[in-house]
Order: sequence, then structure tokens, then C-alpha cells
Amino acid sequence: MPGKDNEAASITRRTALERGAGIAAIGAGTVMAAAGSNRPAAAAVPRAQSPDHPFSSRSTMLPASVAGVSIPDSRLARAAVGFARNVSSPALFNHVMRTYLYGSLLFDRRGVRYDRELAFVASVLHDLGLVKAYQTPDERFEVDGADAARKFLRKQRMPSDRISVVWDAIALHTNAGIATRKRAEVGIVSVGSGLDFTGVGLENIPSDTLTEILAAFPRAGFKQDALDTILSLCRTKPMSVLMHSFAEVGRRHLPDFPVPTVEDLLLAAPFEE
Repeated sequence: MPGKDNEAASITRRTALERGAGIAAIGAGTVMAAAGSNRPAAAAVPRAQSPDHPFSSRSTMLPASVAGVSIPDSRLARAAVGFARNVSSPALFNHVMRTYLYGSLLFDRRGVRYDRELAFVASVLHDLGLVKAYQTPDERFEVDGADAARKFLRKQRMPSDRISVVWDAIALHTNAGIATRKRAEVGIVSVGSGLDFTGVGLENIPSDTLTEILAAFPRAGFKQDALDTILSLCRTKPMSVLMHSFAEVGRRHLPDFPVPTVEDLLLAAPFEE
């Protein structure tokens, strides 16, 4: 979208600092928007004709279990799988499935009790904010994804208290320090997605178990897919990664990346001292 690229390029460092100081004053709730899935045209992303496209039976077919972890087969679980698979790239869909498997494995080994359907649905839907159709101009991708999941689950007539758990799990999944203090279902999404993204905790997954998970849901170029997604956001709506770890990627790869650091924001605060 050339218009957005031009707008992003026109943001000066001073403008960024002025915006950032004001946003920081009211909190980080809407400043840390993150990545869009704006991949190059050559990297075709299979998706439905519209976000509400009906699910095919093939799109919801999954094994009953992987590496000893059962995969829920309720109506809601199948609907979530069909939805996520239809709007996600193969790399992204496999990532959300591995998220559930890794998180569940680690929590099961610790004997933690949790609602398996709830953990599964939250895991499957946790990266909707990386899908272009569900991105907003300002919110961080975690919040975009949580809002998109809530809208979808309301249509599925999921009880509001359960939707709230899914919303928290998605909105908090990149902040393990908070997510792991919440309900187990929230922690599972954070721990599982973090392991798949960074490898933290991988030593707790037996090699044969890892092999089975990767055979069922291959990584399919996930690292490059994720990097492309992060850089797309940094190019098209750079202020949405203010105070977000994705900004580090923008600073490393993009010349004249306009987003200020936390130090910049602190020193630019309008106080005499």
C-alpha cells in the first residue's frame, strides 16, 4: 500500500518523539501495536475469499493427538481450526498448532490442570493480529488478534467469561512475565509461542517428541516468514512498534527508522531537570 509507505517515510524523528511522549504519558495500551502479515506477492498466502468464508471439512482435519497431546475435536475447536487455517499462511498456522502442543506438553509435565479446549482455541487464534485482514492502524498485533478472536468467538456463541480468557491469552502472549501469573490457559499460549519463536524451554522437550511435533506441523520457513512480517509492520506503521521489541528489528534493518527508544522518550519528556 504505497500511501501508507509514504506516510511512514514522512515521519520525522522529532514527530515520533512528540507522539511518543504523549502516548507514554497515558500508558502503553495502544502504542505497542505489532506486526502485519504484508508479505511479498511471490509468497502466496492461502486464505479464504473473505474472513467469514465457510470452512471446508478438509480445513478442520487434524490428528487426534500428537506426541501424546490430545487435540480437542469439539465443534468450537473445529471451527477455530478452520478459521485460522483459512486466513493464515502455512508457516503461521503450523506455528499456532506447535504453540498448543509445546505449551500443553510443558504444563502437563508439571501436572497443571487446565481447560484443554480453552487452551487450544486460544493457541489456534493467538496470531490473528498478524493477518492483514484483522490489523488496525494503531493497536499492537496482540490486541488486534485478541479483538478478532473475540469477534469470531461471539459468532460461535462461546460464553463471555470463556471469551475473556481467550482475549487475555492472546493479548498477553508476548509478555510471559504477566501471562504466566494468569490462568493456566493464558500461560500455555505464552510459553508455547515463546518456545516456538525463540527456542526458550526447548531443552524440556524430549528429542523424539520434538521430532513428532515437527513432522506433524513443519516449521515451513517460519523464521523468514516471521521476520518478513515484523519488517512489514516496521515499514508500514512504525509508530505501532513504539516500546515494543519489534522496534529492535526495524532499527537493525531499516535506514532512518523513525521510532524513538525508551531513552529517547524519557529524555524528551517536557519537564525541567
